Amino acid sequence: MNSTDLMFFAAVAETGGIGRAAARLNTVQSNVTGRIRALEQALRVPLFHRGSRGVTLTRAGERLLPYALQVGQLLAEARHALLAEGEPRGPLRIGAMETTAALRLPGPLADFAARHPDVDIELETGPTERLIARVLDRSLEGAFVAGPVAQADLVGIPVFTEELVLVAHPAVGDLAALLDRLARARDAKVLVFRAGCSYRRRLEDFLARQGLVHVRRMEFGTLDGILGCVAAGLGVTLVPRGVADPAHRAGRVSLHPVPDGDGHAPTLLVHRADVRPSAAFARFAEQVRVAFPDSPSDSP
Repeated sequence: MNSTDLMFFAAVAETGGIGRAAARLNTVQSNVTGRIRALEQALRVPLFHRGSRGVTLTRAGERLLPYALQVGQLLAEARHALLAEGEPRGPLRIGAMETTAALRLPGPLADFAARHPDVDIELETGPTERLIARVLDRSLEGAFVAGPVAQADLVGIPVFTEELVLVAHPAVGDLAALLDRLARARDAKVLVFRAGCSYRRRLEDFLARQGLVHVRRMEFGTLDGILGCVAAGLGVTLVPRGVADPAHRAGRVSLHPVPDGDGHAPTLLVHRADVRPSAAFARFAEQVRVAFPDSPSDSP
């Protein structure tokens, strides 16, 4: 039994199939199958139940999986510690909300890539809750998420504050008209990202305070899809002003500020508190601070 065998075992367990594990590991299925069989022979126990729809862990496999994941995490942290010194190089896996990736990150990412060509940047987009989970399980070194973040095992670096606006069909004149339309329409809808999105939660809380509990939700996977359907009159959404400004200037949507201070959302760059950041991440975090100089200096 060695660390590579355990890595292959963990990949199969997490993906639920030999083919999916091979794709994650960037190898062929026969290599994964051979590694798993060799590990089972070395341990003298079956680790998976095989079926037509994939594999599931045996009781022995369930007992082994936490140790395999722990070994993988320790190896990653050892490599991480070595990469924390000297010139940035190697992988830099970061996450961001889709709105942040579209609006804020193109410039800093392009500048960082030009200055540090030996760093392989991987950007994953998703809702805040999922990104935090990915940082906590060490799949991402850091992520841009909506604050506040109440996690003792995370460090949050404030980077900027977004002004959030309600986005509606261009025929909607003002916020009062928008709320009246939502109150009167039986099929009123809000267009949101999937569960775990902090902006979705803010929108739902705002509507609840207005007594608009009947409004239905339509979930989307992309920002372009949401804005396109808002322009077509399908519903309303809540996004950073900068994201919706181009459509507003083109006359495709109307924008409406959110009252009572609910329209300001801090964005944080979070990373694990118990892991020393790599040189690549430390240099990237510093570049982000330079790119957004008006950011507050204290973590929440």
